[in-house]
Amino acid sequence: MMLVYIVLFIISTYLGMETACAESGVAVWLSTQDGNKQLSPEPSLKMEPLRKVEAPVVVVEPAVDYQSILGLGSSWEHATCENLFKLPEDARNEVIRKVVHPEDGIAMNLMRICIGSSDFIGEEYYTYCDLPEGETDEALEKFSIEKDRAYLIPVLKKSLEYNPDLLFFASPWSPPAWMKTNGALGGGKLKPQYYGVWARYLLKYVQAYEAEGIPIHAITVQNEPNMIHMDYPTTLWSGEMQRDFIRDHLGPLFREHGIKTLIWCWDHNWNNLDFPRAVLGDPQAAQYVDGTGFHLYEGSVEAQSQIKEEFPDKHVYFTEGSVFRTNGAVKLIAILRNWARSYNAWVTMLDEHRKPNRGPHHASATCIELKDDLSVEYRYDYYMYGQFMKFIKRGAVRLETAHLGNRSFAAVAFRNPDGAIVLVVANAGREDRSFVVQCLGRMFQTELPGNAVATYVWTP
Repeated sequence: MMLVYIVLFIISTYLGMETACAESGVAVWLSTQDGNKQLSPEPSLKMEPLRKVEAPVVVVEPAVDYQSILGLGSSWEHATCENLFKLPEDARNEVIRKVVHPEDGIAMNLMRICIGSSDFIGEEYYTYCDLPEGETDEALEKFSIEKDRAYLIPVLKKSLEYNPDLLFFASPWSPPAWMKTNGALGGGKLKPQYYGVWARYLLKYVQAYEAEGIPIHAITVQNEPNMIHMDYPTTLWSGEMQRDFIRDHLGPLFREHGIKTLIWCWDHNWNNLDFPRAVLGDPQAAQYVDGTGFHLYEGSVEAQSQIKEEFPDKHVYFTEGSVFRTNGAVKLIAILRNWARSYNAWVTMLDEHRKPNRGPHHASATCIELKDDLSVEYRYDYYMYGQFMKFIKRGAVRLETAHLGNRSFAAVAFRNPDGAIVLVVANAGREDRSFVVQCLGRMFQTELPGNAVATYVWTP
Protein backbone atom coordinates (compact mmCIF):
# COMPACT_ATOMS: atom_id res chain seq x y z
CA MET A 1 0.00 0.00 0.00
CA MET A 2 2.85 2.39 0.84
CA LEU A 3 4.28 1.78 -2.63
CA VAL A 4 0.94 2.76 -4.17
CA TYR A 5 0.91 6.03 -2.18
CA ILE A 6 4.44 6.81 -3.30
CA VAL A 7 3.59 6.16 -6.94
CA LEU A 8 0.42 8.28 -6.65
CA PHE A 9 2.44 11.09 -5.00
CA ILE A 10 5.00 11.04 -7.83
CA ILE A 11 2.28 11.07 -10.47
CA SER A 12 0.38 13.90 -8.78
CA THR A 13 3.57 15.92 -8.37
CA TYR A 14 4.44 15.45 -12.04
CA LEU A 15 0.94 16.39 -13.11
CA GLY A 16 1.06 19.39 -10.79
CA MET A 17 4.30 20.55 -12.40
CA GLU A 18 2.78 20.07 -15.84
CA THR A 19 -0.28 22.05 -14.79
CA ALA A 20 1.91 24.81 -13.33
CA CYS A 21 3.90 25.01 -16.56
CA ALA A 22 0.73 25.04 -18.59
CA GLU A 23 -0.73 27.82 -16.47
CA SER A 24 2.46 29.81 -16.10
CA GLY A 25 2.06 33.30 -17.42
CA VAL A 26 4.12 35.46 -19.71
CA ALA A 27 5.27 38.66 -18.02
CA VAL A 28 5.13 41.74 -20.26
CA TRP A 29 6.77 45.18 -20.16
CA LEU A 30 6.03 47.92 -22.68
CA SER A 31 7.50 51.24 -23.80
CA THR A 32 5.77 53.45 -26.36
CA GLN A 33 7.37 56.25 -28.31
CA ASP A 34 4.59 58.65 -27.32
CA GLY A 35 5.66 58.33 -23.67
CA ASN A 36 2.43 56.80 -22.40
CA LYS A 37 4.25 53.61 -21.44
CA GLN A 38 7.75 53.66 -19.95
CA LEU A 39 8.99 50.18 -19.14
CA SER A 40 5.47 49.66 -17.84
CA PRO A 41 4.38 46.24 -16.56
CA GLU A 42 1.39 45.01 -18.54
CA PRO A 43 -1.15 42.29 -17.73
CA SER A 44 0.47 38.88 -18.06
CA LEU A 45 -0.41 36.66 -21.00
CA LYS A 46 -1.37 33.02 -20.86
CA MET A 47 0.53 30.24 -22.56
CA GLU A 48 -1.85 27.81 -24.25
CA PRO A 49 -1.67 24.79 -26.53
CA LEU A 50 -0.94 25.46 -30.18
CA ARG A 51 -3.93 26.26 -32.32
CA LYS A 52 -4.50 27.79 -35.71
CA VAL A 53 -4.60 31.58 -35.56
CA GLU A 54 -4.83 34.07 -38.38
CA ALA A 55 -1.88 36.22 -37.35
CA PRO A 56 1.86 36.50 -38.08
CA VAL A 57 3.89 34.03 -36.08
CA VAL A 58 7.14 34.46 -34.14
CA VAL A 59 8.72 31.05 -33.50
CA VAL A 60 11.24 30.75 -30.67
CA GLU A 61 13.31 27.57 -30.89
CA PRO A 62 15.30 26.96 -27.67
CA ALA A 63 17.07 23.92 -29.15
CA VAL A 64 19.01 26.14 -31.55
CA ASP A 65 21.27 28.70 -29.91
CA TYR A 66 24.02 31.11 -30.85
CA GLN A 67 26.24 33.59 -28.99
CA SER A 68 26.19 34.36 -25.29
CA ILE A 69 25.87 37.94 -24.07
CA LEU A 70 28.75 39.67 -22.31
CA GLY A 71 26.90 42.89 -21.56
CA LEU A 72 24.75 45.77 -22.75
CA GLY A 73 25.32 49.41 -21.94
CA SER A 74 26.56 52.80 -23.06
CA SER A 75 29.58 54.98 -22.21
CA TRP A 76 30.91 56.83 -19.20
CA GLU A 77 32.94 59.18 -21.38
CA HIS A 78 34.09 62.62 -20.22
CA ALA A 79 31.08 64.60 -21.47
CA THR A 80 28.59 62.48 -19.57
CA CYS A 81 30.69 62.45 -16.41
CA GLU A 82 31.26 66.22 -16.57
CA ASN A 83 27.50 66.78 -16.86
CA LEU A 84 26.89 64.45 -13.94
CA PHE A 85 29.19 66.61 -11.81
CA LYS A 86 27.10 69.68 -12.56
CA LEU A 87 24.38 68.07 -10.47
CA PRO A 88 24.16 68.00 -6.67
CA GLU A 89 25.58 64.79 -5.28
CA ASP A 90 22.22 63.17 -4.52
CA ALA A 91 20.87 63.96 -7.98
CA ARG A 92 24.10 62.78 -9.61
CA ASN A 93 23.98 59.47 -7.77
CA GLU A 94 20.33 59.03 -8.69
CA VAL A 95 21.19 59.27 -12.40
CA ILE A 96 24.05 56.79 -12.04
CA ARG A 97 21.75 54.46 -10.13
CA LYS A 98 19.06 54.67 -12.80
CA VAL A 99 21.62 53.74 -15.44
CA VAL A 100 23.38 50.74 -13.88
CA HIS A 101 21.35 49.40 -10.95
CA PRO A 102 19.87 45.97 -11.77
CA GLU A 103 16.51 46.67 -10.08
CA ASP A 104 16.19 50.43 -9.62
CA GLY A 105 17.67 51.27 -13.03
CA ILE A 106 17.89 49.77 -16.50
CA ALA A 107 20.78 47.50 -15.53
CA MET A 108 23.50 48.60 -17.95
CA ASN A 109 26.31 46.17 -17.14
CA LEU A 110 29.01 46.97 -19.72
CA MET A 111 30.26 50.53 -20.08
CA ARG A 112 32.81 51.97 -22.49
CA ILE A 113 35.39 54.39 -21.13
CA CYS A 114 38.15 56.42 -22.78
CA ILE A 115 41.90 55.99 -22.41
CA GLY A 116 42.63 59.69 -22.27
CA SER A 117 40.07 61.99 -23.83
CA SER A 118 37.75 61.64 -26.80
CA ASP A 119 36.06 64.43 -28.76
CA PHE A 120 33.18 64.51 -26.27
CA ILE A 121 34.81 66.55 -23.55
CA GLY A 122 34.52 70.10 -22.22
CA GLU A 123 38.16 70.67 -21.35
CA GLU A 124 41.29 70.50 -23.47
CA TYR A 125 42.12 67.16 -25.05
CA TYR A 126 44.69 65.19 -23.07
CA THR A 127 46.56 61.90 -22.76
CA TYR A 128 48.37 60.52 -19.70
CA CYS A 129 51.82 61.64 -20.82
CA ASP A 130 51.54 65.04 -22.50
CA LEU A 131 54.83 66.88 -22.89
CA PRO A 132 56.09 70.21 -24.23
CA GLU A 133 56.92 70.12 -27.93
CA GLY A 134 60.28 68.51 -28.59
CA GLU A 135 60.34 66.41 -25.39
CA THR A 136 59.95 62.62 -25.15
CA ASP A 137 59.50 60.21 -22.24
CA GLU A 138 60.19 56.68 -23.43
CA ALA A 139 60.40 55.46 -19.83
CA LEU A 140 56.89 56.92 -19.23
CA GLU A 141 58.12 58.46 -15.98
CA LYS A 142 55.54 61.25 -16.29
CA PHE A 143 52.61 58.91 -16.98
CA SER A 144 49.67 59.87 -14.78
CA ILE A 145 45.88 59.29 -14.70
CA GLU A 146 45.48 62.26 -12.32
CA LYS A 147 43.17 64.19 -14.67
CA ASP A 148 40.70 61.31 -14.62
CA ARG A 149 40.14 61.89 -10.89
CA ALA A 150 38.13 65.07 -11.49
CA TYR A 151 34.92 63.26 -12.40
CA LEU A 152 35.57 60.12 -14.46
CA ILE A 153 36.98 57.85 -11.76
CA PRO A 154 34.37 58.92 -9.15
CA VAL A 155 31.55 58.03 -11.56
CA LEU A 156 33.08 54.63 -12.26
CA LYS A 157 33.51 53.87 -8.57
CA LYS A 158 29.95 54.93 -7.74
CA SER A 159 28.70 52.78 -10.62
CA LEU A 160 30.45 49.75 -9.15
CA GLU A 161 28.78 50.43 -5.81
CA TYR A 162 25.38 50.23 -7.47
CA ASN A 163 26.27 47.30 -9.73
CA PRO A 164 29.29 45.25 -8.61
CA ASP A 165 28.93 43.08 -11.72
CA LEU A 166 29.51 46.06 -14.02
CA LEU A 167 32.31 45.60 -16.56
CA PHE A 168 34.34 48.28 -18.34
CA PHE A 169 36.14 48.21 -21.66
CA ALA A 170 38.40 51.06 -22.71
CA SER A 171 39.51 52.66 -25.97
CA PRO A 172 42.21 55.24 -26.79
CA TRP A 173 41.65 58.05 -29.30
CA SER A 174 45.32 58.96 -29.58
CA PRO A 175 48.75 58.22 -28.14
CA PRO A 176 50.62 61.23 -26.75
CA ALA A 177 51.57 63.66 -29.52
CA TRP A 178 55.29 63.03 -29.11
CA MET A 179 54.79 59.39 -30.15
CA LYS A 180 53.14 60.34 -33.45
CA THR A 181 54.38 61.09 -36.92
CA ASN A 182 52.82 64.56 -37.00
CA GLY A 183 53.48 65.54 -33.38
CA ALA A 184 49.77 66.19 -32.71
CA LEU A 185 46.81 64.42 -31.12
CA GLY A 186 44.75 64.96 -34.25
CA GLY A 187 45.76 62.83 -37.23
CA GLY A 188 49.07 61.15 -37.86
CA LYS A 189 50.24 57.63 -37.07
CA LEU A 190 52.08 55.99 -34.20
CA LYS A 191 55.79 55.99 -34.98
CA PRO A 192 57.02 52.38 -35.35
CA GLN A 193 59.88 53.02 -32.90
CA TYR A 194 57.26 53.74 -30.22
CA TYR A 195 55.23 50.55 -30.62
CA GLY A 196 56.84 49.10 -27.50
CA VAL A 197 56.37 52.35 -25.56
CA TRP A 198 52.70 52.53 -26.54
CA ALA A 199 52.21 48.95 -25.41
CA ARG A 200 53.73 49.82 -22.02
CA TYR A 201 51.51 52.91 -21.87
CA LEU A 202 48.42 50.71 -22.25
CA LEU A 203 49.82 48.30 -19.66
CA LYS A 204 50.34 51.16 -17.20
CA TYR A 205 46.77 52.34 -17.84
CA VAL A 206 45.31 48.91 -17.03
CA GLN A 207 47.50 48.63 -13.92
CA ALA A 208 46.66 52.15 -12.74
CA TYR A 209 42.92 51.54 -13.02
CA GLU A 210 43.26 48.16 -11.35
CA ALA A 211 44.97 49.93 -8.45
CA GLU A 212 41.90 52.20 -8.21
CA GLY A 213 39.65 49.16 -7.87
CA ILE A 214 38.41 49.50 -11.46
CA PRO A 215 39.29 46.37 -13.45
CA ILE A 216 39.38 46.80 -17.23
CA HIS A 217 37.72 43.81 -18.85
CA ALA A 218 38.97 44.59 -22.37
CA ILE A 219 40.67 47.26 -24.43
CA THR A 220 40.61 48.14 -28.08
CA VAL A 221 43.92 49.22 -29.60
CA GLN A 222 42.47 52.32 -31.26
CA ASN A 223 39.08 53.94 -31.54
CA GLU A 224 38.14 54.20 -35.23
CA PRO A 225 41.59 53.48 -36.68
CA ASN A 226 40.52 54.52 -40.18
CA MET A 227 39.40 57.99 -39.04
CA ILE A 228 41.78 60.89 -39.60
CA HIS A 229 40.76 64.37 -38.43
CA MET A 230 43.04 67.15 -37.27
CA ASP A 231 40.45 68.79 -34.98
CA TYR A 232 40.19 66.04 -32.38
CA PRO A 233 42.22 63.03 -31.23
CA THR A 234 42.50 60.50 -34.07
CA THR A 235 45.23 58.10 -35.18
CA LEU A 236 45.50 56.17 -38.42
CA TRP A 237 46.24 52.44 -38.32
CA SER A 238 46.16 49.82 -41.04
CA GLY A 239 45.18 46.26 -40.28
CA GLU A 240 48.76 45.19 -40.86
CA MET A 241 50.06 47.81 -38.41
CA GLN A 242 47.63 46.70 -35.73
CA ARG A 243 48.48 43.06 -36.43
CA ASP A 244 52.17 43.73 -35.88
CA PHE A 245 51.57 45.83 -32.78
CA ILE A 246 49.42 43.18 -31.12
CA ARG A 247 51.58 40.25 -32.21
CA ASP A 248 54.99 41.68 -31.37
CA HIS A 249 54.28 44.09 -28.52
CA LEU A 250 50.92 44.35 -26.73
CA GLY A 251 49.97 40.67 -26.66
CA PRO A 252 53.32 39.38 -25.37
CA LEU A 253 53.56 42.25 -22.86
CA PHE A 254 50.12 41.53 -21.38
CA ARG A 255 50.97 37.84 -21.18
CA GLU A 256 54.34 38.52 -19.55
CA HIS A 257 52.69 40.59 -16.83
CA GLY A 258 49.74 38.26 -16.29
CA ILE A 259 47.23 40.84 -17.50
CA LYS A 260 43.75 39.33 -17.89
CA THR A 261 42.39 42.31 -19.84
CA LEU A 262 41.18 41.11 -23.24
CA ILE A 263 42.23 42.66 -26.55
CA TRP A 264 39.62 43.52 -29.19
CA CYS A 265 40.72 44.55 -32.67
CA TRP A 266 39.29 46.99 -35.25
CA ASP A 267 36.71 49.05 -33.24
CA HIS A 268 35.32 50.77 -36.31
CA ASN A 269 32.59 50.48 -38.94
CA TRP A 270 30.99 47.53 -40.70
CA ASN A 271 32.43 48.59 -44.06
CA ASN A 272 36.04 47.42 -43.84
CA LEU A 273 36.45 43.74 -43.01
CA ASP A 274 39.93 43.63 -44.50
CA PHE A 275 41.24 45.32 -41.36
CA PRO A 276 40.15 42.64 -38.86
CA ARG A 277 41.01 39.97 -41.44
CA ALA A 278 44.63 41.19 -41.41
CA VAL A 279 44.75 40.78 -37.62
CA LEU A 280 42.74 37.59 -37.18
CA GLY A 281 44.25 35.94 -40.24
CA ASP A 282 47.69 35.91 -38.60
CA PRO A 283 47.74 33.05 -36.04
CA GLN A 284 50.51 34.67 -34.01
CA ALA A 285 48.54 37.89 -33.63
CA ALA A 286 45.14 36.20 -33.35
CA GLN A 287 46.19 34.19 -30.29
CA TYR A 288 46.08 37.44 -28.30
CA VAL A 289 42.78 38.73 -29.71
CA ASP A 290 39.42 37.85 -28.16
CA GLY A 291 37.28 39.39 -30.89
CA THR A 292 36.36 42.27 -33.17
CA GLY A 293 34.58 45.51 -32.27
CA PHE A 294 32.18 47.22 -34.67
CA HIS A 295 30.53 50.64 -35.09
CA LEU A 296 27.43 51.40 -37.15
CA TYR A 297 28.22 54.60 -39.04
CA GLU A 298 29.03 52.95 -42.39
CA GLY A 299 28.34 49.55 -43.93
CA SER A 300 25.71 46.96 -43.05
CA VAL A 301 25.21 44.86 -39.95
CA GLU A 302 25.62 41.60 -41.85
CA ALA A 303 29.37 42.26 -41.75
CA GLN A 304 29.31 40.98 -38.16
CA SER A 305 28.00 37.60 -39.29
CA GLN A 306 30.50 37.51 -42.12
CA ILE A 307 33.50 37.99 -39.84
CA LYS A 308 32.04 35.44 -37.41
CA GLU A 309 31.70 32.92 -40.24
CA GLU A 310 35.29 33.51 -41.34
CA PHE A 311 36.71 33.36 -37.78
CA PRO A 312 34.23 31.26 -35.77
CA ASP A 313 36.51 30.98 -32.74
CA LYS A 314 36.59 34.77 -32.31
CA HIS A 315 33.83 36.88 -30.76
CA VAL A 316 31.93 39.82 -32.21
CA TYR A 317 31.29 42.94 -30.13
CA PHE A 318 29.36 46.09 -30.91
CA THR A 319 31.46 48.81 -29.30
CA GLU A 320 29.94 52.15 -30.39
CA GLY A 321 26.77 53.52 -31.88
CA SER A 322 23.60 54.91 -30.34
CA VAL A 323 20.28 53.96 -31.85
CA PHE A 324 17.18 56.12 -31.59
CA ARG A 325 13.47 55.64 -31.19
CA THR A 326 11.72 52.43 -32.19
CA ASN A 327 13.57 52.26 -35.50
CA GLY A 328 16.67 52.11 -33.35
CA ALA A 329 15.25 49.15 -31.44
CA VAL A 330 14.82 47.35 -34.76
CA LYS A 331 18.48 48.12 -35.54
CA LEU A 332 19.60 46.94 -32.11
CA ILE A 333 17.77 43.67 -32.66
CA ALA A 334 19.63 43.26 -35.97
CA ILE A 335 22.94 43.88 -34.19
CA LEU A 336 22.15 41.14 -31.68
CA ARG A 337 20.87 38.78 -34.36
CA ASN A 338 24.23 39.15 -36.13
CA TRP A 339 26.38 37.60 -33.40
CA ALA A 340 27.18 40.62 -31.23
CA ARG A 341 27.96 39.63 -27.64
CA SER A 342 27.55 43.23 -26.57
CA TYR A 343 25.94 46.52 -27.42
CA ASN A 344 27.20 49.93 -26.35
CA ALA A 345 25.55 53.23 -27.11
CA TRP A 346 27.85 56.25 -27.37
CA VAL A 347 27.49 59.18 -24.94
CA THR A 348 24.90 58.74 -22.20
CA MET A 349 24.08 62.30 -21.13
CA LEU A 350 24.63 65.61 -22.92
CA ASP A 351 22.89 68.84 -21.98
CA GLU A 352 19.95 70.22 -23.96
CA HIS A 353 22.41 72.04 -26.24
CA ARG A 354 24.16 68.71 -27.05
CA LYS A 355 27.22 69.77 -25.06
CA PRO A 356 30.00 69.33 -24.13
CA ASN A 357 31.29 68.32 -27.53
CA ARG A 358 34.60 69.78 -28.70
CA GLY A 359 34.75 67.64 -31.81
CA PRO A 360 33.38 68.17 -35.32
CA HIS A 361 30.69 65.51 -35.24
CA HIS A 362 27.03 66.40 -34.82
CA ALA A 363 25.46 65.03 -31.64
CA SER A 364 21.90 63.78 -31.39
CA ALA A 365 19.88 64.04 -28.21
CA THR A 366 21.13 61.46 -25.72
CA CYS A 367 18.94 58.99 -23.87
CA ILE A 368 19.33 61.10 -20.72
CA GLU A 369 19.45 64.88 -21.04
CA LEU A 370 20.62 67.55 -18.60
CA LYS A 371 18.42 70.65 -18.69
CA ASP A 372 19.57 74.21 -18.09
CA ASP A 373 17.72 74.26 -14.76
CA LEU A 374 19.66 71.11 -13.75
CA SER A 375 16.63 68.88 -14.04
CA VAL A 376 17.17 65.55 -15.79
CA GLU A 377 15.01 64.17 -18.58
CA TYR A 378 14.86 60.44 -19.27
CA ARG A 379 13.95 60.28 -22.92
CA TYR A 380 12.19 57.46 -24.75
CA ASP A 381 15.50 55.91 -25.77
CA TYR A 382 16.37 55.35 -22.11
CA TYR A 383 13.28 53.18 -21.70
CA MET A 384 13.77 51.55 -25.10
CA TYR A 385 17.26 50.49 -24.04
CA GLY A 386 15.80 49.22 -20.79
CA GLN A 387 13.51 46.86 -22.69
CA PHE A 388 16.69 45.00 -23.64
CA MET A 389 19.20 45.73 -20.89
CA LYS A 390 17.02 45.14 -17.85
CA PHE A 391 15.99 41.66 -18.95
CA ILE A 392 18.79 40.14 -21.04
CA LYS A 393 21.30 39.00 -18.42
CA ARG A 394 25.01 38.39 -18.75
CA GLY A 395 25.46 34.85 -19.98
CA ALA A 396 22.12 34.81 -21.79
CA VAL A 397 22.25 32.82 -25.01
CA ARG A 398 20.54 33.98 -28.18
CA LEU A 399 17.97 31.53 -29.50
CA GLU A 400 16.75 30.82 -32.99
CA THR A 401 13.87 33.22 -33.61
CA ALA A 402 11.98 33.05 -36.88
CA HIS A 403 9.38 35.65 -37.81
CA LEU A 404 7.83 37.36 -40.79
CA GLY A 405 9.73 40.54 -40.05
CA ASN A 406 10.26 43.59 -42.21
CA ARG A 407 12.03 46.92 -41.88
CA SER A 408 9.62 48.02 -39.15
CA PHE A 409 9.07 44.80 -37.17
CA ALA A 410 11.74 42.63 -35.55
CA ALA A 411 12.21 40.19 -32.70
CA VAL A 412 15.07 38.51 -30.85
CA ALA A 413 14.99 35.91 -28.07
CA PHE A 414 17.44 34.78 -25.39
CA ARG A 415 17.60 32.13 -22.69
CA ASN A 416 18.84 33.66 -19.45
CA PRO A 417 21.14 31.71 -17.11
CA ASP A 418 18.14 30.94 -14.87
CA GLY A 419 16.35 29.26 -17.80
CA ALA A 420 13.81 32.01 -18.44
CA ILE A 421 13.21 33.01 -22.04
CA VAL A 422 13.30 36.71 -22.92
CA LEU A 423 11.75 37.90 -26.17
CA VAL A 424 12.11 41.54 -27.27
CA VAL A 425 9.83 42.70 -30.08
CA ALA A 426 9.91 46.12 -31.77
CA ASN A 427 7.14 47.54 -33.93
CA ALA A 428 8.37 50.69 -35.67
CA GLY A 429 5.30 50.89 -37.88
CA ARG A 430 2.46 53.31 -37.26
CA GLU A 431 -0.22 50.63 -36.93
CA ASP A 432 -0.74 48.19 -34.08
CA ARG A 433 0.55 44.72 -34.87
CA SER A 434 -1.08 41.46 -33.74
CA PHE A 435 1.08 38.34 -33.69
CA VAL A 436 1.48 34.91 -32.13
CA VAL A 437 4.53 33.59 -30.30
CA GLN A 438 5.16 29.84 -30.48
CA CYS A 439 7.65 28.01 -28.27
CA LEU A 440 8.00 24.30 -27.45
CA GLY A 441 4.53 23.36 -28.57
CA ARG A 442 2.76 26.20 -26.82
CA MET A 443 1.79 29.71 -27.82
CA PHE A 444 0.49 33.08 -26.74
CA GLN A 445 -1.19 35.78 -28.76
CA THR A 446 -0.67 39.50 -28.28
CA GLU A 447 -0.77 42.91 -29.92
CA LEU A 448 2.00 45.49 -29.97
CA PRO A 449 1.12 49.17 -30.50
CA GLY A 450 2.74 51.10 -33.30
CA ASN A 451 6.10 52.68 -32.41
CA ALA A 452 6.55 50.53 -29.36
CA VAL A 453 8.89 47.93 -27.87
CA ALA A 454 7.78 45.07 -25.65
CA THR A 455 9.63 42.46 -23.63
CA TYR A 456 8.05 39.08 -22.90
CA VAL A 457 9.50 36.77 -20.24
CA TRP A 458 8.41 33.25 -19.45
CA THR A 459 9.75 29.97 -18.11
CA PRO A 460 9.31 27.10 -20.57
